[in-house]
Order: sequence, then C-alpha cells, then structure tokens
Amino acid sequence: MRQKTFTALVAMIVAIGGFLLGFDSALISGVVPFIRVYFELNEIQLGWAVSCVLFGVLFGNVVAGPLSDRFGRKYILILTAFLFTLSAVTSAIAREFWFFIIARGIGGLGIGMAILIAPVYIAEIAPAHLRGKLVSINQLMIVIGISTSFFSNYFLLHIENSPWRWMLGVETIPAVLYFVFLFFVPESPRWLFARGREADAYGILEQATGKKQADLSIEEIRESLARTEKASLGKLLSRRMTFVLFIGISIGILQQITGINAVLYYAPVIFEQTGLGRNAAFIQAIMVGLTNLIFTLVAMRLIDRLGRKPLLYIGASGITISHLVLAIAFFTASYNLSPEVLDKLSNDGIPGEVISKLAPARGYTFNNREELLNELDKYLGVELAAKYRLDFTKRTIKLNTWVVLFAVIGFVASFAVSLGPVMWVLLSEIFPNRLRGLAISTAGFCNGTISFLVTLVFPWELANIGASATFAIYVGFGILTLLFVGFFVPETKGVSLEELEKRLIKHIK
Repeated sequence: MRQKTFTALVAMIVAIGGFLLGFDSALISGVVPFIRVYFELNEIQLGWAVSCVLFGVLFGNVVAGPLSDRFGRKYILILTAFLFTLSAVTSAIAREFWFFIIARGIGGLGIGMAILIAPVYIAEIAPAHLRGKLVSINQLMIVIGISTSFFSNYFLLHIENSPWRWMLGVETIPAVLYFVFLFFVPESPRWLFARGREADAYGILEQATGKKQADLSIEEIRESLARTEKASLGKLLSRRMTFVLFIGISIGILQQITGINAVLYYAPVIFEQTGLGRNAAFIQAIMVGLTNLIFTLVAMRLIDRLGRKPLLYIGASGITISHLVLAIAFFTASYNLSPEVLDKLSNDGIPGEVISKLAPARGYTFNNREELLNELDKYLGVELAAKYRLDFTKRTIKLNTWVVLFAVIGFVASFAVSLGPVMWVLLSEIFPNRLRGLAISTAGFCNGTISFLVTLVFPWELANIGASATFAIYVGFGILTLLFVGFFVPETKGVSLEELEKRLIKHIK
C-alpha cells in the first residue's frame, strides 16, 4: 500500500504538467474572438495565432528526448514549468501580434517537452500492472486542464477591459506551483540505471514497487541495457526498429489527423457556426470539456482491464460516426438572409454599405452554403465576400444545433476513451529503454506537425470549403484509423517494458 501511495503521488505531481499542457493549449479557444478583433486578423493569421503554440510544440518534441536522455527526466520537466510561466506572463501583456506569437510559441515549447517526458517518466517508475492507469493520469490531467480553461474563459468573459489578457495570464498560478513541486520528486530509476547509478535506481524502485519487484526490475533493466547500444539516430532508423517506429509514428499522426485540436481549440467558433450567440457557444464548449474529462476517467478504468486495442476500436468507430453526423448536419443546413439576420450582421460590426449591397437578396433562403456564397460573390464581389464569408455563414445558417452538440460531444467522448490516453500509453511502452527518449521525440514530432497543420488550416477550411466538407475529410481519417488499429497495433496490457522490447524488437545490434 505504501508503494502504491508513493508512486501515485509522484505520478500526480509529474502529471501537473499535463494539466498545464491542457490548460495552455485550450484556453486559446476563448481568446480567439478577442484577438481576432484586437490584432485585426484574417483567417490565415487567426489560424497562425492558434497554431503557433503547436509550432513551438514541434521544437519541444525534437529536443525533449535527447535532453531528457542527457540531463534526466526530472530536470527537463522543471524546465517546462519555467517555460509555461514565462509564456503566461508574456502572452498576457502582448501589444503586438509578433510578440504574441513568440510568447505563445514559448508555451508550445514547454508543451512539446511535457507531453513526451511526463508519460515516459511515469511509465519508467510504475509497476507493469498499474502502468496504463498511472500513465493515463497524465492524460486525465490534460483534460482537466482543458475543462478548467473552458470554465476559466467563461467566468473571465465579462471582464470589461481586455478579458483575453486575464484568460492567458491566470496560467501563471499553476505553472509556479508545478515548478516548486517538481523539486520533491525523484529522478527516473531507469534513467539513473542507464547512467550507472544502480544504487539510486534500486532505492527509488523499491519505494515505488517494493523489494521483490525492484529486484526483478533491476535484472530486467540490466539485461535490456546489455542488449541495446547507446541511443543514436542510426540505431533508431535501423532495420530492426522499422516496425515499432512505424507503429509509433503512425499512431501519433492518426491521433491528431482525426481533428481533436480543431474541435477543442475552436469549440466556440464551431458552435457559433450553428447560429448560437457567443455566450451560449462558450457554455457548450464547457460541456465539451466536461465530456472529455468524464470519458478520460472511463478510459483510465478500462485501459488495464479491457486493454489498449479494444479501446482504440471503440473510439475510432465513435470518431468516424460523429464526424459523419456533423458532415451531414452542415450539408443539409439552409441559409436565410432575413431582415433580422441582416440586423444582427450590422450589430456584429459589418459595415452598413456592405449590408446595403445585399438588399436585392433580402429574405432569400438558400438550400446550401454554396448557393449563399455565390450570391455574396454576385452582390459584394469576390474579394469583399471572402472577407465576410465566415460571418455571413454563421449568422444565416439554419440547422439543428442539438444534433451538432451531440455529435461534437460524441466525437470528444470517443477520442477521450481511446486515442487520447492510449496513444501516450503506447508510446511510453513500445520503444526500448535506451532509445525511448529519442524514439518518443520522433513520434511526438510527427504528432505535433499534424496537430499544427490541422489547427492552422481549420479556420481557412470553414471559410472556404465549409464545415460539411471539413468534417467529411475527418470521416475518411477515422476509417483509416480503424484499419490501422486492426492490422498493426499490438496489445501491451500487463506486459513489462523489457518483455515488450523482446517481443517487438527481438534484439538490437
């Protein structure tokens, strides 16, 4: 019991990095409407304002593994806490767009390191039978951070002077606490052993798993390290690593290409596309965050019982169905240029001369988005119509908002019970000890690249190809994920890291 308490406490402290990761990445969803006006951003600039964090993530992914292999998991996590703090302060005081981008990118650097190193640290200290649950604590803290950011944004929404600055700056509090708490956790025992500090490694393993299991783990680690030479890019790209590297990179890509960050980062924007007001859109975003939290808890309960692969089957199926419902809902929507709608557009700040040009189309109802856009091009001209395309779409649309809400919630629930936690568990399990840091950085870099691209182009997709076509693309990626899980993903439930290495790698020379 004492060992379980120690391990759980250490895992919880390390997983605060997951909380900051989720909080930092999702709080931008509330900031978007304000910075769009403050910095006068177009769709591409808005996409960049959101995705610049993920650009920083890419660099964090690249350096996280090698730095943690050289300096230790613990001290790289301390560095991430400092980066989160610096980003929160500087982004909150930004006056220029370029400064805002740099400040958010610093936070992305912290995210890129924390998202890889925290689960690796927990996996390296946890006993095999609890590893899935303990590593999933990190994912749980990520979704708690996401949910907390939605609540925080909502309650700060009505501050009169620049509420978006408060939304960004409040992250300073948990970031400083994380920085302090990390000094009280031990270093990863497997990293210590690889550095020749066997006595220190054994002492920590004994605290975490008990003497009997520590004796067994030390022998397995010794055997594993004897089989594996020092980490290098050449070893990582060797023929013997091909299959496991393919699995890691592919699952990293598929986790993001199904569109989770597009939904989480732009949740209020998506709900505003259904015609909801800003206040209602923020409330529905909170519902999405709570769903993410609840189903992550479900995943934690099932991942060491049901296994990794069954959860992926269930989740990928739900993701595909949810995107299909969203695509159909937006495809069957109608668009109405009623006098009431034109009045709302005027209140949104669209110039009166623009609205007056649409007088011949006043009262028209269009069967699909393309008909509406053709009419806008006709009366406003292509350039002017493109500028206000998103505003006209979200104000004129008529569809069942409950269907959209339930489909989005279904998608988030499916992701949270599967790809969300399972991907990080798999990445922390399938790579051999000496190559784990470098390998997980490689897979994480691919994951971050796709996340960056999906987030960058999402506003452009909504404005230019529409919500229906956007979600239809994600349907295809959901089907691809199902096929990949069926043909390639191994089951890792209840197997030690060293035994998994034997099964997947055989041996590395």
